[in-house]
Amino acid sequence: MESSHALVHIPGVPEFVTYSWLAMALLIGAALIVRSSLKLIPRGLQNVVESVVEGIYDFCGENINHHWVDSMFPLIGTLALYILVCNLFGLIPGFDAPTSNINVTASCAVPVFFATHYFGLRVHKFAYIKQFIGPIRSVIALPLMIMMFFIELIGHLARPITLSVRLFGNMLSKHIILTVLLSLAPAILPVIFLGLGVLVSVVQAFVFVLLTTLYLSGAVEEAH
Repeated sequence: MESSHALVHIPGVPEFVTYSWLAMALLIGAALIVRSSLKLIPRGLQNVVESVVEGIYDFCGENINHHWVDSMFPLIGTLALYILVCNLFGLIPGFDAPTSNINVTASCAVPVFFATHYFGLRVHKFAYIKQFIGPIRSVIALPLMIMMFFIELIGHLARPITLSVRLFGNMLSKHIILTVLLSLAPAILPVIFLGLGVLVSVVQAFVFVLLTTLYLSGAVEEAH
């Protein structure tokens, strides 16, 4: 969705791309600043960054086999921070939330789809197909196995669509609702409206990361 009121505008570049670049620059800049001034006892920005990253890492550790946490965390952590920053951009006057554009949310969901099957094949090799044919495996159950395979296949193909559309729809609706509320009552309870926006932004980033974590965790588990 194009925006005519964007504060940052690059001629010929869509607003959602511009603000996606800005979100990436912000995250990379914060990482470089923290890296250049690491202290044994964290303070300020380092303390904030370490707390957020540690929280995401602990969340991954609680939902993924410990053997795979370090391999999957870079993807999950990057998506969590990027989506959260993009969501919060929509609360800044003159800024747009890149995640209110389907192209951005799809660019986050598609790598999750490929990563899920990459790890599944890496762990189980050809036995990964067992996750698609159900628990009953015999010649007599062959028709059921074939049916289960196509059901699972459709379900897996639908994952990037549901991931991207869910985030896109919620962020777009949040932007529209907050815009309408603030235009109707610009001087009445604006803090509550912004607080609602922050809550929605955090929750939607968490939901995306939660589903991503569950997909990746399911891929490396043993099929039963």
